Amino acid sequence: MGAPGFAIALMRVMPFWARLRAVAHTLPYDVAVMGDFSLPEPRFASISVPTLVIGGEKSPAALRHAVSKVADILPNGESRFLPGQNHNVSMKVLAPVLKSYFTGKD
Repeated sequence: MGAPGFAIALMRVMPFWARLRAVAHTLPYDVAVMGDFSLPEPRFASISVPTLVIGGEKSPAALRHAVSKVADILPNGESRFLPGQNHNVSMKVLAPVLKSYFTGKD
């Protein structure tokens, strides 16, 4: 996943480590689905449904770039970055954004 060794050592003592280990066996499937991890631009460009692509403004640069890129490729794509959030966004922050998007009301 690209984390340095010291980060893994620290993660092993964190309370969420058990949850990570519980899903670790699914990582090979993620890799199989993602192939070379490139965006299937022609496929995305064929999606005409309005789509909101959301990311945390504190997420790593590569993830923020992916959010922007996907939204740009989608004909009716829109990107939004959640203030103060990283990749693991708070549902309390995410829920109002989704409600606003789907209802058209702030």
